[in-house]
Amino acid sequence: MAEIIIRKQIISIEEIFHEGGPISKRPLRRGVVMSVINNPFAGRYEVDIEGFMEELKPLGLDMATRLIAALGGRAKVESYGKGAIIGAAGELEHGALWHVPGGYAMRETLGGAMAIVPSAKKVAAVGATLDIPITHIQASYVRSHFDAMEISCADAPRADEMLLALVMSTGPRIHARVGGLAAGDVVGKDGLR
Repeated sequence: MAEIIIRKQIISIEEIFHEGGPISKRPLRRGVVMSVINNPFAGRYEVDIEGFMEELKPLGLDMATRLIAALGGRAKVESYGKGAIIGAAGELEHGALWHVPGGYAMRETLGGAMAIVPSAKKVAAVGATLDIPITHIQASYVRSHFDAMEISCADAPRADEMLLALVMSTGPRIHARVGGLAAGDVVGKDGLR
């Protein structure tokens, strides 16, 4: 359909040792991988855009694989999310093209994760930020893993670009203590509990 042209890719990992409480011996690691690509639909309304999701699937798999490696391997990842920032010459529906390639790539590379991959998207100017929601990979109701990661790229997305992002983390919020379904009690059959 359309050729994907990558202008840049970014991987960023943060380690959180505390949020004002006791210092954890094992920090929470949250990471993002971003790809800034051309938007083949920028500047015009195109009725048939769905085929571009197929083109994005190899990119999603590559990004998920790289982020998992940066976080120390599949066994370390406990939660995930995805997002897209579309440049000003695009439309919000272009960000929806990332749902299947980004979400299914993470679920597949993580060995068949069950929970829906939460997401956020918007049309915005260069340097915009996006808060990407994060939930447990097997059960969306694991309250300790409700989180978000703010992402941005100083020079993207340009008007004719898309910034596509995947986020993963290695555990619950660093001082999670508000109850709910515990990760150790997940049945993992329906993606909810």
